[in-house]
Amino acid sequence: MEPALLDRFIPRPDARERFETSIRAPAALVMQVATEFDMQSLPAVKAIFRLREALLGAKSQSPRQAQGILEETTRLGWGVLAEQPGRAVVCGATCQPWLADVRFSAIEPQEFAAHAEPDQVKIAWTLEAEEVAPGVTRFAQETRAVATDAGARAKFRHYWRWARFGIIAIRLLLLPAVRREAERRWAIERAGGSG
Repeated sequence: MEPALLDRFIPRPDARERFETSIRAPAALVMQVATEFDMQSLPAVKAIFRLREALLGAKSQSPRQAQGILEETTRLGWGVLAEQPGRAVVCGATCQPWLADVRFSAIEPQEFAAHAEPDQVKIAWTLEAEEVAPGVTRFAQETRAVATDAGARAKFRHYWRWARFGIIAIRLLLLPAVRREAERRWAIERAGGSG
């Protein structure tokens, strides 16, 4: 896998968060679990989203259907910037994250790095699975953000001072949940059963 998967899209971020864990399952299975995992099936993650809505005064959201991370984010307006099937996916969008009701807009992969619409923040994130030994995968999630101008950077820094704690908490809840589910499925597959 590329050592810095996001360098093509955001080489010099204003904010960067990366988290990794080891999972006792093959990389392709880990990626399948990760992309299909419904983050809001975790009560603490759902509470973090509701807290953000309350703090910023966001409109009440209609009930959502259970959906995987990749499906949900693309429905929200994110675009897939790059994909290595069974190993990695990179998604990205531009937005104004400090707004209560954030609208994400996809940018074509070849235009993402140079995109400079004023008063925006470009955000790109990955899900990565690298098999480091037979049946052992390093699973990582990285997020990078960069503002398109000084005004957006000031607003983003003010927002990021408090919002990063919720975003980090979501990642710290997501990684072990993906690990548990991938290891559970791998144990069933090895036993020749069904789950």
